[in-house]
Amino acid sequence: MGVSPRFAFGSSIQRHIWTPLYDILRQREENMKMPEIIDINMFAPCGMNCLICYVHLKKKKPCKGCLCDDVDKSERCKNCEIKNCAKEKGIIYCFKCENHPCKRIINLDKSYQKRYQVSLIDNSKIINDNGFEFFFKKEKKRWNCSECGGVISLHDKECSECKKKM
Repeated sequence: MGVSPRFAFGSSIQRHIWTPLYDILRQREENMKMPEIIDINMFAPCGMNCLICYVHLKKKKPCKGCLCDDVDKSERCKNCEIKNCAKEKGIIYCFKCENHPCKRIINLDKSYQKRYQVSLIDNSKIINDNGFEFFFKKEKKRWNCSECGGVISLHDKECSECKKKM
């Protein structure tokens, strides 16, 4: 499944993004389980899997992902330097940038490795080398709750459904 490294934010790609995301969000209103088909637009420019982000897993006003419009997003998310840098360069994912990994990505990666034992640089490398489908299959195994099948939040290590701490 190939992705063009360039697109204009606010263009018709958002309609392409929104339709599958609407289905994911509608499914999640009933339960927060990892979808069978994972939209590649749930991979943030920095290398984060948006499906396991605590803001995406919230029951009320969940984030639709970094690549969607900024409606209902926090100011912090709206003003994300990494997302805005990618947008300015006309790329979707930072790993498509000739300067990857830049200082911002390196600093964020260090923080995520220390706090959550996840490397955003490694995530990007896996996708660049093996594709989105391979990455999301691996992620689905890692972040599915063995108790109930809910999604384990990367940030608080808690299941979206049974609330069990992992």
